Amino acid sequence: MQTLVFLLFRLFAALPLRTLHAIGNVLGVLGFYLARKDRERIRSNLQIAGLNADDAAVKAVLRETVKGGLELPVAFFRRPEQVAGLFRAAHGWEHIRQAVENGEGLLLITPHIGSYDIAGRYISEQLPFPLTAMYKPPKIKAFDQVMQAGRVRGKGRTAPTNIQGVKQIIKALRVGEATIVLPDHVPDPHEGGEGVWAGFFGKPAYTMTLAGKLAQVKGVKALFFVGERLPAGQGFVLHIEPLQGELNGDKAHDAQVINSNVEYWIRRFPHQYLFAYNRYKHPAGAPEPTPES
Repeated sequence: MQTLVFLLFRLFAALPLRTLHAIGNVLGVLGFYLARKDRERIRSNLQIAGLNADDAAVKAVLRETVKGGLELPVAFFRRPEQVAGLFRAAHGWEHIRQAVENGEGLLLITPHIGSYDIAGRYISEQLPFPLTAMYKPPKIKAFDQVMQAGRVRGKGRTAPTNIQGVKQIIKALRVGEATIVLPDHVPDPHEGGEGVWAGFFGKPAYTMTLAGKLAQVKGVKALFFVGERLPAGQGFVLHIEPLQGELNGDKAHDAQVINSNVEYWIRRFPHQYLFAYNRYKHPAGAPEPTPES
């Protein structure tokens, strides 16, 4: 099984990006008709966000979602120079350059928008030090081995999604290295994930506190980034901006600040957000949302 998965990933990694995206367009439209649960969740989440939720918009989200999955082999198995060649521009790189010059640790926050794996790989290879990303292994062991092989190469490192992983991340930040956090994962209390209820497009969503905590580690620069996917397989554009808003150490307040930043990026690239994800689920072990959430 593991050998088969490796071969499939390497096969897809060798295909032109234009071909992968063409496949994604076809599968995305098929998914609209065949994956009713995903279709309706996307429609509902678009409506909650106050975005257009007609059939064309739902199909667009599904096409981009499939493209994101097909891009994983590219992120995992193409050479660094090949990944770099896919980027047409990098807006805001001066924020990273300034942090490196100041010796600050880099907290790179990216929502599930566009090609976050490819963008993370691109950033990692441009930095003069390692980049550590928190990583929750998939349930299928063969996929875990492939994904680890793809992520732990070059300057890429991974840390488990538990207290030991958090300590590893903080240590890396304190010595001036970098880490990536995806702030819109619903934390699992049974796995040590800490969260609070915070508004996400006006509806309570159980939100991780980790991003806000890491952003306040002394000597850390918090930046949001998104790897925008260009149409017709033309490549990607990297967008980097500082975190907007002030964090104050209050978990609920800081989680709301993080969510507001995620909303900002989603409004910029609505069809490239992972709206099929159940962002509003109530994980077992989490408290009930409060009226002010």
